[in-house]
Amino acid sequence: MKKMNKIPALAMLLIIIAFSGCAKESDTTTDTANRDAFIGTWMVSETWTKLSYEVKIYADPNSSNGVFISNFGNAGVDSTPAGAEVNGNSIVLDANQYISVELKINGSGTLSGTKINWSYTLEYGANVIQAVAVYTKV
Repeated sequence: MKKMNKIPALAMLLIIIAFSGCAKESDTTTDTANRDAFIGTWMVSETWTKLSYEVKIYADPNSSNGVFISNFGNAGVDSTPAGAEVNGNSIVLDANQYISVELKINGSGTLSGTKINWSYTLEYGANVIQAVAVYTKV
């Protein structure tokens, strides 16, 4: 009788051990994969200037989710690239950064398909401009 009680217990233990090694794989994407959706050349349509211009977003080699944006706010190709962090479909500018001697920026955007919808501020000394822009991937 004692031997029969041990067999079901042993079988149950083997089943538990067999299934404990099985784990559901994560279906989340990596920060780098999220960032890759933002990398490239974008055509910008900005509301406050009523101008269209081009920017390039490229990977920050020192960060898995960091990017740089050249010509942000149409500041020119010689301006310091804007730094930003990507988290999922959101991109957030590094806070209170200067991309030229007198131009400070703050803001964020959301990627939807091939467009990024931005809301940000541009500060030139005492002048603060609230800007909205749409980036469309080229």
